[in-house]
Amino acid sequence: QVQLVESGGGLVQAGGSLRLSCAASGDIFRINVMGYYRQTPGKQRELVAAVASGGSTNYADSVKGRFTISRDNAKNTVYLEMNSLKPEDTAVYYCNADVVRRGYGATQFTYWGQGTQVTVSS
Repeated sequence: QVQLVESGGGLVQAGGSLRLSCAASGDIFRINVMGYYRQTPGKQRELVAAVASGGSTNYADSVKGRFTISRDNAKNTVYLEMNSLKPEDTAVYYCNADVVRRGYGATQFTYWGQGTQVTVSS
């Protein structure tokens, strides 16, 4: 199996910064894409940012220029640096990974972290 363990998050004032981390462990052969999604009550989970194994990135328009996603392939860890935070960034942030597991050929499995609360006060 594969586990994603998230850290970071918390309460910050508008304009502040936070850093999220997510470490994957288990029978991992390769992680194709790692990313973060966020969700607020009554809304669908939305993509915040994602990074492929080769380093290419994708960001939601609402966070471009403020958030930076990166990964350490040797540690199977993804990071989300969040700057210039706004109250509308308040949400539960979920780590996501598309994993090719040892012994399963090329089959890709999707895993989620437990979620971490980010609250931005105005």
